Amino acid sequence: MPHRRGAVRALIAAAAVPGLTGAAPASEDVVATVTGLRSDKGQVLACMTARPKSFPDCDDDPDAHRLAIPAGETVRLDFGPVAMGRYAIAIIHDENGNGKLDKRLTMPREGYGFSNDAPVRMGPPSFEAAAFEVSGTRARLSIKMRYMF
Repeated sequence: MPHRRGAVRALIAAAAVPGLTGAAPASEDVVATVTGLRSDKGQVLACMTARPKSFPDCDDDPDAHRLAIPAGETVRLDFGPVAMGRYAIAIIHDENGNGKLDKRLTMPREGYGFSNDAPVRMGPPSFEAAAFEVSGTRARLSIKMRYMF
């Protein structure tokens, strides 16, 4: 019977070590690289939400992840550990630093972008077009800034 006790102890020890049991981690880091900024003026404002109805502005999502990073040639948005799920990211290049996307009539005067480089047609893309999964591996995204003027 001593051999059996050793096998049971080994199973208990293996179950106590995360990753050996096959359980997925509760969160993963989300990092997005933003390219195509036309200047290093102002800041890049980003919001990431899991709520389709809160996309793209995240205004009514208290759980949204928000970042403000100084503009540069390339900007790295590090949202840190994020719970598993489906998310979408919206970004703006707030060149004048007023904390919002400036518009001329209804057209954006400053840069904007979305996860998956979701296409823009007569308004922002849908949550589904910009959505990506956070599911056990580090989420690395690339977002290209777009400008209309």
